[in-house]
Amino acid sequence: MKTDISDANAAETDATLPTNTIFELLLDDQRRYALYYLSRKVGAVSVEELVDRIAHREGNPTSERLEQIAVEFHHNHLWKLVDSKVLRYDADAGTLERRAAARSLDPYLELAFVAEL
Repeated sequence: MKTDISDANAAETDATLPTNTIFELLLDDQRRYALYYLSRKVGAVSVEELVDRIAHREGNPTSERLEQIAVEFHHNHLWKLVDSKVLRYDADAGTLERRAAARSLDPYLELAFVAEL
């Protein structure tokens, strides 16, 4: 017996991004690394953990630099990623989680960070 799945939520499972959006999201190094880091995680990640990883990638972070990255991420990157529907942000928990549309970025993220693997 064949199962009819025509009522499945295609918007969440088959989400793709326009090419311009992909390149816009990948344009900034911190945003690109944040997307890459999240692509390697299962489930939600705290914004604090993500900011810490971005800071350590740049070198030996000071508390001042961590704060600067946190503010930059919140004001410059977080809402662009949420509005593009690649991330889900839980403000109460302070966590980020990838959405289905983020899979459109994976091939580009792999190419961008192949040297770090």
